[in-house]
Amino acid sequence: MKKARFTQDQIIGILKEHQAGATAADLCRRHGISDATFYTWRSKYGVMEVSEARRLKALEEENAKLKRLLAESVMDVSTLKDLLAKNS
Repeated sequence: MKKARFTQDQIIGILKEHQAGATAADLCRRHGISDATFYTWRSKYGVMEVSEARRLKALEEENAKLKRLLAESVMDVSTLKDLLAKNS
């Protein structure tokens, strides 16, 4: 996975500049990002604070871990069912 150039703290700082009155085009030019990137950030982080963004990241990581655990348990159950069907 590609490493991000900007941290969540920096992204939220850029979005706060926009809320303070700076134009999107000016911010994009100053920080070297595309308009699409800026608007993607705005839709994802919106009016979040830094602590909320950190909490979001932690929840996303926990969700990914739980999904992996669920997938592994489903595979285990499926394997056990196959073994039982063969033995019967």
